[in-house]
Amino acid sequence: MPYRWTDTPPSPDHAELHLWPYNALKPEGFAAMILGFFLFASMPLIAVMGTKLFWGLLPFMLAATAALYYALRKNGRDRQIIEVLTLTPDMTRLTHTPTKGESQSWEAQTYWVKLSLHPTGGPVPNYVTLKGGGREVELGAFLSEDERTALYAELSDRIRQMAHP
Repeated sequence: MPYRWTDTPPSPDHAELHLWPYNALKPEGFAAMILGFFLFASMPLIAVMGTKLFWGLLPFMLAATAALYYALRKNGRDRQIIEVLTLTPDMTRLTHTPTKGESQSWEAQTYWVKLSLHPTGGPVPNYVTLKGGGREVELGAFLSEDERTALYAELSDRIRQMAHP
């Protein structure tokens, strides 16, 4: 799962949850994808090697390889989001750090925090929100539907334990 509790075993007075988007393409897979695309895109060029047509097609094949490289690199950079949820008996704090821009924080007293799971009506199915301190914030919108459901179950237990020791 692309989230992890840092307090194992669970502590009654402090819990910290780190969430991040799932990234299935490891560096080895990235290199294999670019190389594989380049090799398969080069195959038709073998038939026209040594002709003027080869030199006419080569820039397009190289441009397509460069575009794939750029798109995969940009996607990898865009997935460097991290959310940190800190729970104590007194305070709940969520810090969202995007790939670009400044971190955004939200905090509320743990006793008054309300965790909600919205099966429908949100931007994604099983949308998880925290409400308190006069604001409602999303949590883990980049997680899959099943991961958000599992997160909701774990988090509701942790918040209940923190608020009512």
